[in-house]
Amino acid sequence: MNAPKFFGRRKGRTIRKAKSFLLENFLQKVKITDETVFEEDKLFDTPVKEVHLEIGFGDGAHLAGLSALKKDVGFVGVEVFQNGIAHLLTLMTGVKDAEHISEAVTLLAERSDNVRIYDDDVRLLFPSVPDGFFDKVYLLFPDPWPKKRHADRRFINPDNLKHLARILKTGGILQIATDHPIYKRHVLRTMHECTNFIWTAKTSDDWRYPPKDWVETKYQRKALREGRRPVFFEYKKLV
Repeated sequence: MNAPKFFGRRKGRTIRKAKSFLLENFLQKVKITDETVFEEDKLFDTPVKEVHLEIGFGDGAHLAGLSALKKDVGFVGVEVFQNGIAHLLTLMTGVKDAEHISEAVTLLAERSDNVRIYDDDVRLLFPSVPDGFFDKVYLLFPDPWPKKRHADRRFINPDNLKHLARILKTGGILQIATDHPIYKRHVLRTMHECTNFIWTAKTSDDWRYPPKDWVETKYQRKALREGRRPVFFEYKKLV
């Protein structure tokens, strides 16, 4: 497919030697490519009961933490920001400095081989994913694009929701977290208009507080320090 127009950074501050090595070498071991087969027993080197997708995993803290807790779940993480990918690889391997680099870098002993990474725009990945492949999708603290003229850049939009509805299993969960008031209203309005999903909240506590298995993110801590209260929306995919 033709590449959609992408808005955002692909690289930030200079990546240090150890992380550059991980990007150039270890990433290839867990990277999703055009040749990747989307079948649970072929995508991961360990048996999994479910497969989850995290779109825009940032510095990888949530993905690394959750995948360590849920070793029987396979995770596909999508991120274009090279610095964030490098940080996730550090969390997965424990390699933090150039002195401990070796060609035989492996996952930390306590980790399961249950994470795969796609380092490009998730919209380019959608066509490769079979119907009903994922059990859960995370979209955590996406860029809110608060200005009205940038509203069409927000990830939660009718086109992307059609793709998410297709790749999620019936009864699958779309989890959205945001701390921005404009994006909160945008999500509520857009998801209400989407007939493929239903909001699962029964009380205000269901969206004011994170889920029980939540792994706190760096961005979330920053938001709280600056007085912004995050919300946690959960939507179930209907038939």
